[in-house]
Amino acid sequence: MHDNALSESVYAQCCAAHQPDRAAEVLEGMKMVVSSRRIWILASLLISAFSASVEAESRFKKEMELQGIRFLVEATNTGSINKLKIVPAGLSVSNEPVTLEIDGSVSGAEVADLNVDGFPEIYVWANSAGSGSYGSLVAYAVNQGKTMSQVYLPPVAEDQKLNKGYMGHDEFAVVENTFVQRFPIYKMGDRNSEPTGQIRQLQYKLKKGEAGWKLVLD
Repeated sequence: MHDNALSESVYAQCCAAHQPDRAAEVLEGMKMVVSSRRIWILASLLISAFSASVEAESRFKKEMELQGIRFLVEATNTGSINKLKIVPAGLSVSNEPVTLEIDGSVSGAEVADLNVDGFPEIYVWANSAGSGSYGSLVAYAVNQGKTMSQVYLPPVAEDQKLNKGYMGHDEFAVVENTFVQRFPIYKMGDRNSEPTGQIRQLQYKLKKGEAGWKLVLD
C-alpha cells in the first residue's frame, strides 16, 4: 500500500475511534507528503525545461543557397562529440543527406564557388572542446549539379613546416575565391591562453585531384 493510501486509512481509523489529536497529526502528515510530491514534480519539470532550453541555444542551424542549390546544416553542439547533418536540395541525381559525428562543436558554415565552375560547395567548420580548440573542416563540392563529393583539407598538425608553433585555436572563413585558416603562433614557454607569436594565415584554393576535391595552399 502506498504511503498516502496508508495515511488515509490511519486517518479514517482515528476518526472512527474518536481520536481527534491523532487524526490531526495524520492529516498534517498527509499534507506534507502531497506538498513534497508537488515540489518534486515541479523541480523535475523545471530541470527538463532548462535542459531543453540549453540544448536549443547550443544547437547550430543554418540554411544557405547558391546557384540554385540549397543546403541545410544542423549540429547538436551539446558535448565534445556531436552529430552533424548536411541536407542538400536541388541536385538532379541524389539529395541524400550527409550525417556524421564530429569532434567538437560547429562554429560556422558558408556556401561558395571557389573554383568558379558554376556549382557550389558547402564548408562547415568546428572547434574541439578543451583549451586547444583545434579546428576541423567538413566540406562537400557539387559535381555538375548532380551529386556531392567530399572536399579534403590537409591537417596543419601533419605538416612539418606549418605546424611549428601550432597549438590550435583555429579560425576559418571564405574570402572571395579562397578558403582561409588562421591561428596564433606559440613560442617556447607560452601558455595555451597566451600566445606571444604572430597570427599565421593560410589561403587555400579548391582543386580537383585524382581521388577527389582538395584544398591546396595558394
